[in-house]
This record gives sequence, C-alpha cells and structure tokens, in this order.
Amino acid sequence: MDYEDLKLRRIAHALVVSVNISDNKGERKTPVTECNVDLKGLVSDAHRGDWHRQVSLLDLNRILEFCSLNPEVGFGSFAENITFLPEEGFSFEKGDVIGFGSGLRLEVTQLGKLCHDRCDIYSQVGRCIMPEFGIFASIKNPGSIKVGDRFWVCRV
Repeated sequence: MDYEDLKLRRIAHALVVSVNISDNKGERKTPVTECNVDLKGLVSDAHRGDWHRQVSLLDLNRILEFCSLNPEVGFGSFAENITFLPEEGFSFEKGDVIGFGSGLRLEVTQLGKLCHDRCDIYSQVGRCIMPEFGIFASIKNPGSIKVGDRFWVCRV
C-alpha cells in the first residue's frame, strides 16, 4: 500500500507509555527507554520477522483493569511491544495507519488473536488479555520509538 497516494484522515492520537522487548516469544517483555524499528520489527525483539504481527500494542487502560486482580502486572506483562494511552472513546480497525514523528509507520493487520494453549504469560500472570484486546501491526516504514512519543492514527 502506498501511503503517499491515500487520502488518510487523522482520527486519533495516543501516548506511548512503555516500549517493551524480549529475547523469546511467549514471555513477558522488558521495558526499554527507546528502540529502533526496521522493516522486520523492533530491533532485539523476538517477534520481529517477515510476517503480519511484527509489533503488538496494548491499551494501558486494559492493563490497569487487570491490575486490580493481579497487582504484579506491569508494562510488558502481556508481551506487548507498545503500551499506549489512547484518546478517550477511540478503537482501532484493521487497516489503520499508525504514524510517529520519527517516520515510523505501522499498519494494523489484526485485532486480537487465537491462543491455542495457555502460554507462559498465562501461567505467570493468570490470564492473557492479548487474545481479546491485542492490536497487531506490520512495519511499513522504519524509524524509532521511545517512551513519551505521541502517535497518530489515520484511516482511509
């Protein structure tokens, strides 16, 4: 998809509250201050590759809801790469474009996911909310991301 040719309209903004990476799939991710992102995903993250779920995002509000049940939950607990605080009342749709000031562009490719069995996240945290609330995206333009960045969401 050539984003220069599309008539995209900005529909929302959000704040990056945590950037998280891990060495292995299916485990909690560790918060980092910033991260470079190439066409395969977040550098040094286990989920990078040539597929449609290179980056995962999770709304901070979903984590806070879960914290009342399990106070040990924190950023990266659900293996999300980007924990964000959205504008109120906004929800993603497949095909949305996420843009950052660094030039990084993501395209939402999947909302939620199937969990075939209970992964390490489930056993560590007691529940995995990514199947229900996870947002997955592919990289369309490389860049960087850091805590405190604001991103915008566009829709055709």
